[in-house]
Amino acid sequence: MKDLFEKIYKDKGPLGKWASQAEGYFVFPKLEGQISNRMKFQGKDVITWSINDYLGLANHPEIRKVDAQAAADYGSAYPMGARMMSGHTDLHETLQNELAEFVGKEAAYLLNFGYQGMVSTIDALVNKNDIIVYDVDAHACIIDGVRLHMGKRFTYKHNDVESLEKNLERATKMAEQTGGGILVISEGVFGMRGEQGRLKEIVALKKKFNFRFLVDDAHGFGTLGKTGAGAGEEQGVQDDIDVYFATFAKSMAGTGAFIAGDKEIMDYLKYNLRSQMFAKSLQMQLVVGARKRLEMLKTMPELKNKLWENVNALQSGLKERGFDIGTTQSCVTPVYLKGSIPEAMALVKDLRENFGIFCSIVVYPVIPKGLILLRLIPTAAHTLEDIKITLDAFDSIRTRLENGTYQRLSAAVMAAMGE
Repeated sequence: MKDLFEKIYKDKGPLGKWASQAEGYFVFPKLEGQISNRMKFQGKDVITWSINDYLGLANHPEIRKVDAQAAADYGSAYPMGARMMSGHTDLHETLQNELAEFVGKEAAYLLNFGYQGMVSTIDALVNKNDIIVYDVDAHACIIDGVRLHMGKRFTYKHNDVESLEKNLERATKMAEQTGGGILVISEGVFGMRGEQGRLKEIVALKKKFNFRFLVDDAHGFGTLGKTGAGAGEEQGVQDDIDVYFATFAKSMAGTGAFIAGDKEIMDYLKYNLRSQMFAKSLQMQLVVGARKRLEMLKTMPELKNKLWENVNALQSGLKERGFDIGTTQSCVTPVYLKGSIPEAMALVKDLRENFGIFCSIVVYPVIPKGLILLRLIPTAAHTLEDIKITLDAFDSIRTRLENGTYQRLSAAVMAAMGE
């Protein structure tokens, strides 16, 4: 019999094998200073494009004041216990009602964390007789939720409605045999590439198939739609989303999440979400802080307007300079380049050390081999000067990538890896 840990000693995984070269710089980096468009990395000032603080609320003086007062009033423990036992308060209910109204649903329910909450929501909505059909590029929290499902599940090609329809035909035949139902899952905005889910087209399939629709709108909430209510509002189908999910970790610059839908569905979920039933309640200082953030979302449209001014300036600037930003339809701004993982490391180090630009790097296995994805998250806190500096820097790094500079610099990395 093998030692359980034997596989760990032999294979660190596709990302873990680079740990000695990457950790502390390319992965698990330490940004310092107050959250803003400019922070410090290893003692140097950098323009930060890796913070999901879309509306610039993280360090807003009004937010800081409310957060500090809430901590003074309640501490970081209250209320103690799970909500079903001893952790329920009027303010939790008030926030839920305000969130439901904002996204146009009858009711909402708070979740301690987005990832955990999505996993548990999927688990609670289906049983072994039901069939799940979900986008192949769905976020890890959706994939992990689906993994808990003891029944059948099918993936459809990313944002491919024809593929979805074929899988719904398969799912329908199977559901007729099992006596179960069908749950379709999409994201409102796919956070890596920035594409909106094809919610309108998916909803239209309800005329032909009997299914319920769950949407993870982590990146759409607060950024899309006339009021900021998300991708469903943007596409005019919010009423047809059966269970709407969003997190506080993006536009609201906080901790927590929520689901929303018909009251009867929310009542069912609050009694069956294991991750909430058996976990401590969302602490009061976070609830109070979330209420203030939601208020600002609703009453300060200039925040979203400034965000989109920056988004449009960055994305149009990149396209004008010939960069491939894919088919993004949101704030998420991917820049696709061709190169190896060692070249990507050399490129990003150059950006950070010599140009003062900090953005996220994505390589294989998250995207196909031979591609480098630089992921930029513009926020309301960025300036047009930040954008100009960044565009000029990207011109320079593209030239160095194409003329082989990074290939030469990466040779040392390859040698160190024995490749």
